[in-house]
Amino acid sequence: MADAIDKPGEGSGPGKGAESSPRKGLALYWQILIGLGAGAAAGLAAHALFPPARLQWAVDTFIAPVGQVFLRLIFMVVIPLVFSALVLGVAGIGDVRRLGRMGLRTLLFTVVLSGASVLIGVGLANVIRPGARLSEENRQGLREQVKGKTPRAVEQARQAKPVQEMVGALDGSSPGGGMLAVMFFALMTGIAITVAPQRTGPLVAVFEGLYDVSMTIIGWAMRLAPLGVGALVFSLTASLGLDILRTLAWYVLTVVLGLTLHLFGVYSLVVWLVARVSPRRFFGRIREAMLTAFGTSSSSATLPISLRVGEEGLGLNRDVTRFVLTVGATANQNGTALYEGITVLFLAQVFGVDLSMGQQFVVLLMSMMAGIGTAGVPGGSLPLVVMVLLAVGIPVEGIGIILGVDRVLDMCRTTVNVTGDLAIAACVDRAERA
Repeated sequence: MADAIDKPGEGSGPGKGAESSPRKGLALYWQILIGLGAGAAAGLAAHALFPPARLQWAVDTFIAPVGQVFLRLIFMVVIPLVFSALVLGVAGIGDVRRLGRMGLRTLLFTVVLSGASVLIGVGLANVIRPGARLSEENRQGLREQVKGKTPRAVEQARQAKPVQEMVGALDGSSPGGGMLAVMFFALMTGIAITVAPQRTGPLVAVFEGLYDVSMTIIGWAMRLAPLGVGALVFSLTASLGLDILRTLAWYVLTVVLGLTLHLFGVYSLVVWLVARVSPRRFFGRIREAMLTAFGTSSSSATLPISLRVGEEGLGLNRDVTRFVLTVGATANQNGTALYEGITVLFLAQVFGVDLSMGQQFVVLLMSMMAGIGTAGVPGGSLPLVVMVLLAVGIPVEGIGIILGVDRVLDMCRTTVNVTGDLAIAACVDRAERA
């Protein structure tokens, strides 16, 4: 079923939007970066030239609504997109059980590496606290920008959610558990499809159609991204000045540091201890796949290169590479899980929301599951971030803060995702030969 259900990597797939079809002019990510720069520069100029009260009125009346249109298009498809993508992702892994030991080993390594990646992300976010570097005055101003949504969100986030309440969250009965319940139901549905008779084919087709429709809407939203990002960044810098840009720089550094630690730390240990391969040899033999992943931001587009370097460069068994790398392009997205964990804690810190240990456990769990359900489009991880924000009571409008740098971070986390697939393939190949 892994081949029948196509939920490709980060930068490709059905409904991938404006960036999917060849057309003249600048690529979408360049347009977004230009929108980011223009919005930031104009916002800083307005912050220095105009009185705060009059500027805030102009931002609220004319600029902010432009960014909100972009955000609302994404928010409206969060539930159908997350549900259909996660069902298809889990159903696509259904072949794992048919392949016995190879499938179980692949699943085990995927869970271990995903858990390690999120732990690194959550740990760094708690140690560095990039979002806490915003001044209290500007933090209060940011809360006011999201108006009436913040007090309720902050109040939800301050409610303790110990681990024993996680069971309640799975059925939506505990506070903030609705989105976690959606993910759990999708997970169970995907598993059920793998063990049900072949008559589930029409149901899978329905989920594929729902996924494609959601991706189409995301594609429309991404066409508005340059203007939307510019408006959102203008709104922030006009109100908060350079402070928000410094805070954003700390966020980018935290994500890049986490991805680097996981890439060269965790993966090196795994391939050395389990696959019995020198880390230097491993990274040297797969550098072509890593560079392709960084340049394309797509695990799916990199898959042919990954298959070749796995078989020719690392000398892995062909059956192992075809199975592990194909499944991994869909389900083993360690870099994305790490990124989402840091992003949620960063936005919590920006808004002054203290997450309890129970809530951080929810972030960790949902980020791991998001590695399966992340949509295969530029910006496709944003709905998953929104979903986790909703679950722990953080204002979802804060997502606008990180939109401008998401594309660059997408390139970095896709490199980690692809490298993780090859690391698992090397480990499984070693175990199969033993």
